[in-house]
Amino acid sequence: MILSKRTVQLWILIFYLISLPTSFGQKSYKTIRVPDGREIDIVTLDMHIKKAMDSIKLPGLSIAIVNEEDIVYHNTFGFANLKTKKPVTKKTIFEAASLSKPLFAYFLMKMMENGQLDLDKPIYPYLKSIFPEGVIHKDSFEDYKTLTPRIILSHGTGIPNWVKGKPIEIKFKPGTDFSYSGEAYQHLGAAFGTKLGIGWGSKLDSLFLKEAAHPIGMDRSIYTWNNAYNKDVANGHMKGKTNPEINKFKKVGPGFSLHSDAEDYALFLIEMMNPKNIKTTTRDEMLREHNHFKSDNELLQETGQTGWGLGFAQKPTANGLMHLHTGNNHDFQAYAMFIPDQKYGFVMFGNSDNLFPLLETIEKLLGEHF
Repeated sequence: MILSKRTVQLWILIFYLISLPTSFGQKSYKTIRVPDGREIDIVTLDMHIKKAMDSIKLPGLSIAIVNEEDIVYHNTFGFANLKTKKPVTKKTIFEAASLSKPLFAYFLMKMMENGQLDLDKPIYPYLKSIFPEGVIHKDSFEDYKTLTPRIILSHGTGIPNWVKGKPIEIKFKPGTDFSYSGEAYQHLGAAFGTKLGIGWGSKLDSLFLKEAAHPIGMDRSIYTWNNAYNKDVANGHMKGKTNPEINKFKKVGPGFSLHSDAEDYALFLIEMMNPKNIKTTTRDEMLREHNHFKSDNELLQETGQTGWGLGFAQKPTANGLMHLHTGNNHDFQAYAMFIPDQKYGFVMFGNSDNLFPLLETIEKLLGEHF
């Protein structure tokens, strides 16, 4: 049988199309490599997660895993809204909670490279004109004036996590101990936006997108709300009940206001292990230990974490130094970690108050992740 030229061209086109990856720009993987070197079948992982979610009654999940410079696993499960049964899709975004902090730290490190931020210059001069009287307790005022971006990013301020409208009291000399503080991150964001003359609303978010997110491919991560995501945002859940309200933040909350999903955030983990948008020396400074925990630190005693860099906590493991961060906005929880020695990263977002039992179950299959 002699085929026409048109038929031959058609068969060539069909062969080309069926030989492409399952989605444009992505490779198709059947297994993932975990930090201890084992290969885990993706079908097995999917089944493990589904079974665990059913047992825990977790509403929705977005999860991604990185090997080398590739996202080798990204999947979504469950419901974005348990009441309406709206499913989580690969476009669904979640509140990232405190996973906001490392990404904002990365943004500031980029700004440092651009000469727009000095890690060791106190932030107070940029805030003194906008602070109402009484924000800082009079006994802590002199210590507050010494706070720098480096001290804040490594949680060495002595400021409580959140002060909830009370005057800020600093409980130790800044830079001498550890005290996790979302409140301090808020002050840093306000100081930086004020320094640039753009405030800490959508203009600061736009700068973040331009300088930090978009250059590494992140296109579904925002600190201030954009109505374009109205159809793709998940609802939070507490004790199985759906929160009908969506937090549409109008100001950049460096400590809590990021919306993102696992695939987008995994691109940030890839950048941390294989920097393209910042210098390797800048990345190294970000991941270097800046705040070493004292022997009585609860995180050291309970989790084995030993200190904090500029954005991430650190924990030595048998497979290399783990950099990690949890997130908890109560009705949204999140977790991310990576081990540069293994070129391995892991991130998960959940829209409820019971994500962390799922992490414990996943560890039974994948090994130590927290």
